[in-house]
Amino acid sequence: MPRARETAVYTHGHHESVLRSHTWRTAANSAAYLLGSLKPHMKILDIGCGPGTITADLAALVPDGQVTGVDHAPEILDRARATAAERGLTNVDFAVADVHALDFPDDTFCVVHAHQVLQHVGDPVQALREMKRVTKPTGFIAVRDSDYAAMTWYPASAGMDDWLDLYRRVARSHGGEPDAGRRLKSWALRAGLTDVTATSSTWTFATAEERAWWSGLWADRTVASAYAERAVGGRHASAGELRAVAAAWREWGARDDGWFCVLHGEILCRKEV
Repeated sequence: MPRARETAVYTHGHHESVLRSHTWRTAANSAAYLLGSLKPHMKILDIGCGPGTITADLAALVPDGQVTGVDHAPEILDRARATAAERGLTNVDFAVADVHALDFPDDTFCVVHAHQVLQHVGDPVQALREMKRVTKPTGFIAVRDSDYAAMTWYPASAGMDDWLDLYRRVARSHGGEPDAGRRLKSWALRAGLTDVTATSSTWTFATAEERAWWSGLWADRTVASAYAERAVGGRHASAGELRAVAAAWREWGARDDGWFCVLHGEILCRKEV
């Protein structure tokens, strides 16, 4: 029986406005729920590593171990390799992979980690089965995903409401599930994982600098990224409607009382012996 392969399309692509967000991510701000379980000798697989900032942080935390970062998009791995080289890390390597069918033997890794990945894949339950398969007995499967429907902001904005509705429609039209955070525990149980600890955490953008950064990258992403092309190409929005959404983001970012919260679901699963 052939193994499942990726069927979803990555909504965002790798436009500069996307990488602006991804390169900001660290193990501290994106994987804190996992860090207390790490040991210096561990062998870690980081799925959907993107530009490699979290991967590099994990490698620094396991100096006697090894970290392998994988991504479905080969073009981003040169950026990840450069990130590791800039930090002088020698215990990290990178490869192209599909989370639905990982090219690693059973029971290979002490930790298998995925940040903001399952919301973009065609079969998240199969992905978790593969993550479980390549994890050693008593090892950890660690997953964190945002939940778009649970994102909230102030003040109210009809243009921002339009953004959220549009993003969810575009993501689902390409096979993803933008409200993944709330589904992680359910997906893990369906994948056969039994020792599952479910938690949540947030990113909050409220200072002038934070608002300018967050609103700016989403305004740019809305009109200039692969997401923008897919929104227009899929007839989910016109170019003019995208410009209006981008303007709403910038208007929100200029508000002194602006506040935005991104909710993430998290699961830390222990593989049974």
